[in-house]
Parts: sequence; C-alpha cells; structure tokens
Amino acid sequence: MLGRTDSRVRILLLLMAVVVASAGIVARLAYWQVGQHYSLSAEAAQTATYRRTIPALRGTIYDRTGTIVLAQTITLYRVIGDPHDLDSEQRDLTVNALIDYLSLSDEDAAKVRTAMDSSAYYVVLAVGVDSNIVQDMLTQQADGGLQGITFEEQPVRVYPQAGGAPNTSLASQLLGFVNDAGVGQYGIERQYDSILAGRPEVVEIDPTVLGPAGTRIIDKGAPGQDVRTTIDASLQLQVEKEVFAAWVADKAKTVSAMVMDPKTGQLLAEASYPAYDANAFLQTANQDPDLFQDPVITRQYEPGSVFKMITASAALTTKTTGLTTMINDYGIMKLPGNQEIADADRKAKGWMSFADIVAWSRNVGASQAAFRLGKTTAAASQVLYQTWHAYGIGQKTGIDLPGEAAGIARDPSETPWAKIDLANGSFGQGVAATPIQVLRAYAIMANGGTAITPRVTIPDTQVGQSAGAAPEGVRVISTGVSTSLTGLMEHVVTAVQSYAVRTYIPGYYVGGKTGTAQIWDPTIDGGKGGWKVNVYNYSFYGWVGHSQPDLAIGAVIFEGTPTLIKQGVLDMPVQSYELFRRIATDAVATEGIPPNPNGPLPPGSKKSTPEG
Repeated sequence: MLGRTDSRVRILLLLMAVVVASAGIVARLAYWQVGQHYSLSAEAAQTATYRRTIPALRGTIYDRTGTIVLAQTITLYRVIGDPHDLDSEQRDLTVNALIDYLSLSDEDAAKVRTAMDSSAYYVVLAVGVDSNIVQDMLTQQADGGLQGITFEEQPVRVYPQAGGAPNTSLASQLLGFVNDAGVGQYGIERQYDSILAGRPEVVEIDPTVLGPAGTRIIDKGAPGQDVRTTIDASLQLQVEKEVFAAWVADKAKTVSAMVMDPKTGQLLAEASYPAYDANAFLQTANQDPDLFQDPVITRQYEPGSVFKMITASAALTTKTTGLTTMINDYGIMKLPGNQEIADADRKAKGWMSFADIVAWSRNVGASQAAFRLGKTTAAASQVLYQTWHAYGIGQKTGIDLPGEAAGIARDPSETPWAKIDLANGSFGQGVAATPIQVLRAYAIMANGGTAITPRVTIPDTQVGQSAGAAPEGVRVISTGVSTSLTGLMEHVVTAVQSYAVRTYIPGYYVGGKTGTAQIWDPTIDGGKGGWKVNVYNYSFYGWVGHSQPDLAIGAVIFEGTPTLIKQGVLDMPVQSYELFRRIATDAVATEGIPPNPNGPLPPGSKKSTPEG
C-alpha cells in the first residue's frame, strides 16, 4: 500500500498563499472603489454624454434670374412610435388615427399595426409627412389622442420644376441630386456640395442633466449658401421639349443641345434626352444609372464634318488656303498604301472655291487644304493638331461641372500621322470630342477669336483650367480670321439650298456647319470592330444674332436612324440643322434679341458670299 503524499506543512503553506492573494485583491478593489471613486465617476459621466450632428439647411439653386427655384430643401417629418408603455386599446386608437391621417394602404396599415404591437421604444412609422398633416396630428395629441407618437424633422431635397419630357425634372443632368445621406451627387449638386451643404451644427448632450443645461454647442455650424446658375429656366424648358421631340422622331439613342453666350461662355440652356426625374433618383439608380451622366460633358464622339471649320481656321491663319482659293474636288482621292478618301456621294464636283468646299462638305477638298498646311505630312499634321489644341480639343474645357471628359486628340509629335490620318483629321475622323468642346471652339470663332471657359453658375467660384487649355481671354485666332470664319459659316447655310430653307429665321443672321459621322463599334465581327449599319451621329454647331453672333448653339443627335438613304443623302425626320433652327428661334425670343429689319432675305432672294 502506497503512503500518503500530503502533509500538514504543505496545506498550511497553500492556505497562507490564498490568504495573501485574497488580501491583495481586496486591497486593489478598495483602491478603485474608494480611492478612485471621484475620478471614475467623472469618467463615467463623460462617457455618458454623446454628440449629435445637425445638418445645416442646404442652399437653394436658382436660375439666372435668381427668382426661379431649380432645387431647394423642404422640411418634412418622420412619424416615430414609442409603444412600450401603451395598452392594447391605446395602440389600436393610435394606429387607426394614423391610418386616417396618413391615408395608408392596407399593406402599409398592416406594417404600422405590427410595429406598434411591440415593446419597442423607437420605431419609424412613416417618412416624408407634410407639415400640415403633422400640425393636425399635434392638435389631436393636445386633446389626448395619438399617444406614443412623436415627430422628427426630415430635410428633403426637391426639384420643383417639371422637365420638358415625360417623367423628368428640369435640368436634371445639369443639377444632379442629393442622396439620402445628404451628399450632392453629379452636376451642380456635387460640384458645389461644400458650398450648398454649409457646415453642420455639433452639440454635446448629457442625458443625466435635464433641460438646456444638458446641451453644449461644440460648433455652431453655418447654413448652406445659395447658388445662382446661368440657366434661363424658360429657355431650358423649351430646349428640353425640342430635344425630346427630335429624339422621338429620329429614333435616336440620345439627343443633346446647348445654348451659350459666346462672349462669356455662360450656358443659357443645356439639355439631353433620355433624362430623369431628380425627385425619384433612387428609381433611376435601380433602373438605369447611366442617365445620371450628362452627355454634353461626358459623351466623346467622332464629330465629323463640323471639324472642317477648324481646318478652315488653320488654313486661313497660315494663309495657305483662302476662302476664294480654287480646289479641284475629285470625288475620290487615292493615297499611299492603296488607301482612299472619298466624298459622301463619291462624285467629282470639279473646281470649287474653298468656301464652297466647306459649304458642300467635300472631304477631298478639305483634305487638300490640310495637306497644304505644311511642306511635309509631319509639318502639316503638327499645324492641324496645334489648331485643335488651341481651340481646346483633347482637353477639358474647365466647365464648373464634375466628370468632364477630355476627348481624344493624338499628338503627331508623339505618334506620327500618316497621310490618311491627316486627311481624316481634316474632316473630323480619328479624333473624339465632347459636345461642350466643339461648342466652345465655335464660340471662339464667333466671338472675335478669344478663349472662353464654359460655366453654369453666377458667380463662378469653382472653375479651374485644365492643363494646356487656353486661359480665358487669351487670343486663339485673329479678329480678321474670326470675321472670315463667321462669314464662312453664314455662307454654309445660304449657299446650300437644303440648309438655307431649313435654317432660315426671318430677321436674324445665322451661320453654322453640319456633321454626319459613322459610328465605330468594337464588338462587331467577333470583336474585330466595324462601322454600325444605317446609324449615324448628326450634329450642327453655329450661331444666331441680330447683326452678329449673339448666341452659339450646338445640337447633336447620337445614333440617329435615317429614313432616306441614298448616295450622299442620309435624311431624318428632324435633321440636326432643323433642331438648331427650332432652338435658335426659341432662344432669340426668350433672350429678347430683336429681329433686324435689314436682316437676310428668304432663301432664293439673293446669293450670299462669304467675307474674306
């Protein structure tokens, strides 16, 4: 039998160790409970306080007059339930009253009844309740009804002006919206979010202290500032209606239009369709969030023949080709490498003045003018590219809107152009621009030749220049070249009968240039890419005025479907220059530009000749 392994000494030592440890614990506990009582109490009190952030009232967005509200914040209310102390009869009375006041459907009524049939202290029963309804409910509460109900203010951003198309709000893509977190998204709401939002009030609340003494203001905050846009609300509505009508008639993917003061760069209207209702942005986010993008500043496309005016600018500036210079239009021009350049009808028109080359939009003639810009293809390419660059092509314009695209303009000093590249560039192929870039270029041509920065707010506090863009006020072309280009644009719409008839506005001078461009689709032919069939981008950029360019206007019909297709003819129900005329007619009336009693005669009454 084994002996015992314990002993009295070992047990005694173990007991002494336990006593010592217990004494240490008791001493430490006494230290915290007695010695540190006051400091711990202070820390507990400090921990009990909490901070609350109260958003500032967001600023209002107005049109250029400062009187028409485009976006504002209104106060609605949340209805909050606190049913934990109510008996079943009180809950039923409260729920029945809420159903009447809020005109709840059976489904919503059931949700409220379920929420109130609980022991919760805080439950949201309804949101977005009008202040008049809340006032009626408060009156009933004063008489002892609607027990267990409180109300919280709920700031809501609204866009009160209806747009020019169904289910849209006015200037939705320009304005953007404010999300449920109170942050501006897209457009002016995002660009000027910090200005509109202001600075929230921050308060510290001690729930152990009743009344005002328990609240301490950490930061008083600052209310949001109002923003006045350059937009004329009346003209904006008219432009949106015209854009929508063209979209329907032409079965287009997108239609965009802009009206600008060419001297200041201020946009009086800019619209695209499809658009959306900013009051229902969540629905748009779920169905088609691409609608939040503004095509005027984000859509990059090959502009086509509207770039012939920029080629003309280069030719007149270098004095390598004048408006009266005769050019032989071959219809088809063969280039090295078995490549060719062709006019739309592929027919030769023979010797023509350069002014008529531009008016009749002859690709072969424009290419010849481009080849003359330098002694070599490299030198001529650099001249054309630098002209693009001077007008801001391939660079952001600096418009005070977020998300602007820069376009694509390949620099021949980095990647040399072949002769076919120079020819294509002369009539707007192999280059991509946004509508706002092209309109800015035309405004510079029409305003005497000085650079402008497009803008949508007054005053303009956030505009920044993109790298390389000509700063505002810098001369891009001489006044003489500007005069010649303005006259050339007038010649375009008077020399060609189809343009003349469909751009004529009694009492007003008009000038501009069309562009019709094929659309490259990289998904065609198993990913090899190819041109879309019988779908084109149509555009017209130009000006209208009493005796000189008062307004610059651009209209782009993206992926329009022609109804008449034959060699050199791609007609649609609403051509880009017809859309231009409709918008120009609205614009001169809205902006109060009077007709000129000595203005141009109707088409066919006289022959127009360009200046220069």
